[in-house]
Amino acid sequence: MTMSAPGYLPFDTAIGRCAVAWGPRGISRVWLPEARGAATPGLPPASVLDAVQAMTALLDGEPRDLGGVVLDLEGVPDFHLAVYAVVRAIAPGQTLTYGEIAARLGDPGAARAVGQAMGANPCPIIVPCHRVTAAGGALGGFSAPGGATTKQRMLRIEGALAPEPATLFD
Repeated sequence: MTMSAPGYLPFDTAIGRCAVAWGPRGISRVWLPEARGAATPGLPPASVLDAVQAMTALLDGEPRDLGGVVLDLEGVPDFHLAVYAVVRAIAPGQTLTYGEIAARLGDPGAARAVGQAMGANPCPIIVPCHRVTAAGGALGGFSAPGGATTKQRMLRIEGALAPEPATLFD
């Protein structure tokens, strides 16, 4: 699938200003709350605009399937690609642990390697690494800006965690 010349587009979401980059083979990068430069001149291809709209809707609480978004993950190690394929199949509002993903890949001892793949994920939201948690109900790490707080917020938006309790000051 040919998209267009490479480009970059910031977009606003419920968790802050994010951004997406693309090239001729697909989306190559997504940044969570992002404050980089201005959009690339020219209009992004329709597939990028559709992906941005779907990511924005997802972060507004609408269950969206981003499985059809074409990614360009050239140069990503094969193990990471296998992990990302499993993670892309996790539905909004659901989670899997690092160990469960390792087991699905046929290597139950590879939970740490799964975590490393999540930390190197170039396309969060589309490869929903926020849906991967630690054993025993712990959130686990999150390398995006805001760390575990951003991960927790995204999981709450999707309904995978109970909403924040109201406080006296809400």
